Order: sequence, then C-alpha cells, then structure tokens
Amino acid sequence: MSKTLHHGLAVLELLAEHPNGLSITEIADGIGVHRTVAHRLVRTLEAHHLCRRDDFKRISLGAGLVALAEPVEQDLRTVARPVLEELADQLGATVHLVVRENQTEVRALMVVEPRGAKVHVAFRGGQVDPIDRGSAGLAMLASLPPADGERAEVTRARSVGYAVTHGEVIPSVGGVSAVVPGRRGDAMASVGASVFEIDDEEELGAAVVAAAARLGRLLR
Repeated sequence: MSKTLHHGLAVLELLAEHPNGLSITEIADGIGVHRTVAHRLVRTLEAHHLCRRDDFKRISLGAGLVALAEPVEQDLRTVARPVLEELADQLGATVHLVVRENQTEVRALMVVEPRGAKVHVAFRGGQVDPIDRGSAGLAMLASLPPADGERAEVTRARSVGYAVTHGEVIPSVGGVSAVVPGRRGDAMASVGASVFEIDDEEELGAAVVAAAARLGRLLR
C-alpha cells in the first residue's frame, strides 16, 4: 500500500466529515502526520482541484471531486432518483439508496429528503456503515442464504421482505429497508426510509418493498 496515497485519501475523508473546513494543523492532527507532510498533501490535492483554501486559510473539499464522482453508478442513480423522490414524498420521510461496498460494508449512494415535510431525518450521502448494522445492510444479508449465527433481524427480514432496525446507524432513528431484486454480489443495493418513529411498520415496509421492486424492474 502506498503510504503517501493513503494519507492523501485520508485527508479527503477527513474533510468530508468537516464541511466548514479545517486548518493545516487540524488536518495533520486528524490523520496523524507532521504539519509539513499535511501541507505537502494539501498542496498536491489543491493542484488537482480536490480541495481548496479559503481566505482564512481553512481547507475544504474542492469542486474537482464532482467530476470524479459523477460517473460512479451513474445509471443506477439516474434511474433511482425519481423512485426515491416519489417514495420520500409519499412517506414524508428521508429515503436512501444504499449499495454494497464490499463483504463487510455498505455505502449510502443517494439520500433524498421529502419536499414539504416539517421535520425529517438528515444525513449525508457517501456514509459508510457495517453491513450487519442498520436496516440497509441487513436487508442485503437477508437476500443471501441463511448463515450460522446471523442476527434474528436478518432471519425475520427474509420472511417479511424488509429489514427493521432502531437506533443502529443514527441514535433514536429507525430504519426500514428492502433489497433491490435482481442485483447480486458487489452490485447488491437496497432502498430504505429513515424515520424518528415507526408508527405502522407493515405500511412502511410495504411502501419500501414496492419502491425497491419498481427500481429492480426499471434496471432490467
């Protein structure tokens, strides 16, 4: 593994967690390198427009990342957006499209907030979570054959068609997710909703399952 590349990517990940920017010293402390090393890393990233420095010398992510991110799962995101927007407005809740990152992690590829809702959950796209924590990952695990020692929530999700969790990814927030049919392996994805309270689990689950199924049909 390239140590320099690793540190450069660590800078970008750190900046993603601090949208208001960080100083060079804060970056150095955050990734565990000397200030001089952090300065060289930032200068390199600036040259590629992956980060920028404001008038107060604070560093934040740069617009060059938009060009890099645009091709990622572009077809999936394009097809999924209207499905997610309709689901978000139907439920009055934040909904998300989550994809399998690897064997142990999932990533929020898209997050869509409802239009007109007075109160809703908010979190950023790109967030990575363990596949065995949260409804999105559990829904994916439920689409696989039963495994020894699997969580009861996974077994139940395999039976009812959707996974339900409470406070596993965001404290005090419940999640209901269903896997997108027809996608296997690393292409696995799920559609879900995040709400403060699950008033009617069956109704919410049915809506999420219907949206996931519709997305699956559109992707064929």
